[in-house]
Amino acid sequence: MRRFVIKAVAASVLGLAFAGAALAADPAKKEIVIGTTVGDFGDMVKQSIKPILEKQGYSVKLVEFSDYVRPNLALQEGSLDVNVFQHKPYLDNFAKEHKLSLKEVFQVPTAPLGIYPGKLKSLKDVKEGATVSAPNDPSNFARALVMLNDLGWVKLKPGINPLTASERDIAQNVKKVKLVQLEAAQLPRSRNDVDFAVINGNYATSSGIKLTEAVYQEKSYAYVNWGVVRAADAAKPWAKDVIAAYNSKDFQSWAKQKYAGYKLPQNWK
Repeated sequence: MRRFVIKAVAASVLGLAFAGAALAADPAKKEIVIGTTVGDFGDMVKQSIKPILEKQGYSVKLVEFSDYVRPNLALQEGSLDVNVFQHKPYLDNFAKEHKLSLKEVFQVPTAPLGIYPGKLKSLKDVKEGATVSAPNDPSNFARALVMLNDLGWVKLKPGINPLTASERDIAQNVKKVKLVQLEAAQLPRSRNDVDFAVINGNYATSSGIKLTEAVYQEKSYAYVNWGVVRAADAAKPWAKDVIAAYNSKDFQSWAKQKYAGYKLPQNWK
């Protein structure tokens, strides 16, 4: 009986050891700090990613930002481990401009850029001199110009890079629209003052605007957003655990149900 008890205890301890190993966090990393913009990316962390990582033994802290500048600077300086808020064209441009060593490592479901009604409620109501608010950062402003070009409200010069388009690249302002550039977070509030507003999807949803309210959405899939880490951390065990969490079946199932209509990571296909 004594030998049986000893064997049973040993088997139990061994089983717990295997279970712990399967969910073990990186021993060199106890806390993971994730920075996002306010809204859906933060909700993804709070409602799905954090529980997944905590089951592995990590402590997860979320820091939410209201702008597109501080998250990358905070990541580079080390106050964040991961940030989730930007598409690759923006990251490439920002990292080059500020000499940052950052790397995109996973995609996330992304609400597309859209044109939302302001004083005017339908695209057919557009008139010459209509005011259109748009993001003031170069990358997202370029996206807005491409959308206006697709609509025929402006004509961009042939052969220009759509990722870097600026007002200088407008060959013809067909509708003579007046572009009002604002911080992305201010765009939802601008709808009362302009005829139409070009709003980033995450700021639309965080302001209570339904994506189905958009009168037009961008066509491109180039702007699905990324999770980003410092380049030196990309191969570390904790970073691989974060990547795995964002690509897990649990997260995919949850996200597809909650964010119907979003553009999804390409590797999920």
